[in-house]
Amino acid sequence: MKNIKNSIYKIITSGGSGTGFKIAGHDFVITNYHVVEGSKTVAVEDHDMNRYVAQVVMVNPEVDLAFLNVEDLKDKPGTIKLDADKTVENMQKVYINGFPFGMPFTVTEGIVSSASQPMNGRNYIQTDAAVNPGNSGGPMLDENGYLVAVTTSKFTQADNVGFGIKHTDVIKEINDYTFTDNKYRLKCNSCDNYIEEEAEFCPSCGAHINASVFEEFEKSHFAVFTEEALEELGQNPVLCRAGRDYWEFHQGSALVRIFTTNNNNYLFATSPLNQLPKGGLNELLTYINSNPVPPYQLAIYKNKIFISYRTHLSDIYSGRKDEIKKFVKELILKADELDDFFKDKFGCEMSLESKNLEENPVQVIQTSTLANEETKDVSDTENRQTESIADKLKKLKDLYNMELITEAEYHEKKMKMLEML
Repeated sequence: MKNIKNSIYKIITSGGSGTGFKIAGHDFVITNYHVVEGSKTVAVEDHDMNRYVAQVVMVNPEVDLAFLNVEDLKDKPGTIKLDADKTVENMQKVYINGFPFGMPFTVTEGIVSSASQPMNGRNYIQTDAAVNPGNSGGPMLDENGYLVAVTTSKFTQADNVGFGIKHTDVIKEINDYTFTDNKYRLKCNSCDNYIEEEAEFCPSCGAHINASVFEEFEKSHFAVFTEEALEELGQNPVLCRAGRDYWEFHQGSALVRIFTTNNNNYLFATSPLNQLPKGGLNELLTYINSNPVPPYQLAIYKNKIFISYRTHLSDIYSGRKDEIKKFVKELILKADELDDFFKDKFGCEMSLESKNLEENPVQVIQTSTLANEETKDVSDTENRQTESIADKLKKLKDLYNMELITEAEYHEKKMKMLEML
């Protein structure tokens, strides 16, 4: 099972994240359709936090499967095995592999509760293993590394129950797909033919086609603004995305995050630079308090030095748009400069989120969840409010209903708020 981990990837889109995997003998990455819905180009991240551009080449919304072509991963063969004759039985052990809520890779053990559970006109594998948003598209494996199902968390009304798309359904999709190019195709389940152009009806059998499958989600004004800035710096925005209106990437050794706050009023750009040294703090604190890098702020939070920039979102609609964009781009470059400065001048170790450009940054994976929480805590500290937990939950629900945050983000933030009680 150890080698199988390297065939499982995080899938990152402008709407959130999920999981995908490679099957032995096939080059494409398999995931759920609902993970990549509204996107034709996404990012795929391996366990060393290297990101690759992926083209969505096949979608089957009815089965909830999609295939991704990743040119840079074709020399990395998949190790997950398929067996068309494999029998799945009730009570057998299964393992859910994936990135729940976008967190680091996890494996959850469970049993098959039902080998053929009918739901919405299809039969699924049902398990008692925990399945959360972010696990979607990942492999449900047996003890020998054979695929039992493709995990799906689209049935959000189900509590303490997980579902998977049967391995036999996956085998059919693999056998039917014989293309080698990067063209986006929709599979018609009525006739098993593929449709390459947007149409109201299938050209082969006349079945009705949902034309929205060919459409990409429209980016917000904030996303357009941010990704223009990233492109001007030579960054590929697809590889920088970490969810809806959220970007996370390395500029040199520094990890940079750009996002909006929960109430959607502010643009934040921030970077965790260095850990505080064990001693000799006076000179360091004097420097930080001198406000040496305006318009940016240096701050200390949980023994970590941050550089941050904040502006109201309305500013990017004003005559200050170009100025704001310039500040964002310069913060990205300044972060990469300052982490070396604090290391050399004050003996500060690089933050755990920093990317070691000489070695494999596995440590980054292990600490990314804590780091995300700390960054949000910093912004919350600057915007501290006295509203009750009930008010916050209501506002969070409103954001979800308005599709300003993803379902995964909604459940994650809701759990954190309830824990505060």
